Amino acid sequence: MRCGARGGLAPHEHAAVVSTKYLLDNSAWTRIWHRALPLARREEVATAITERRVHACLPFLLEAGYSARGADDHDQIMLGLRSLPFAAIDEATEERALQLQADLAQCGHHRMPPVDLLIAAIAERHGLTVLHCDRDFDVIRDRTSARMSSEWLAPPTSFS
Repeated sequence: MRCGARGGLAPHEHAAVVSTKYLLDNSAWTRIWHRALPLARREEVATAITERRVHACLPFLLEAGYSARGADDHDQIMLGLRSLPFAAIDEATEERALQLQADLAQCGHHRMPPVDLLIAAIAERHGLTVLHCDRDFDVIRDRTSARMSSEWLAPPTSFS
């Protein structure tokens, strides 16, 4: 069990690998077109979407749908997001999310949002990098047995 830091990309560093495949988290999705995000980063993500390297999953879609302002907005959101490649949840992914929560309980961090645990487990299962703006993914990566990678869309203070 890992209860110590493992390293990885710092919040302000972006992966240099152009072929990275991502699993989108709601924290990043809501900020992708934000004016505070540098144009080069927006273009990088847009290219990844066009090249079908950005994936969706059920927990993310549910969070995105939750943020809709009404039925028409929900339909528009889902129309776009359901066109992304989809990373499914299977029984092994469910078990992995439970294990990640157990790992965090050993370190006193078990009150992690369940959606984040599921997204981390899905990313690990499908070999995807979680694209996010959420420190919870750093905790999951650094303090559990997770073999997933995560990448900040932008430095944590970018959208303050």
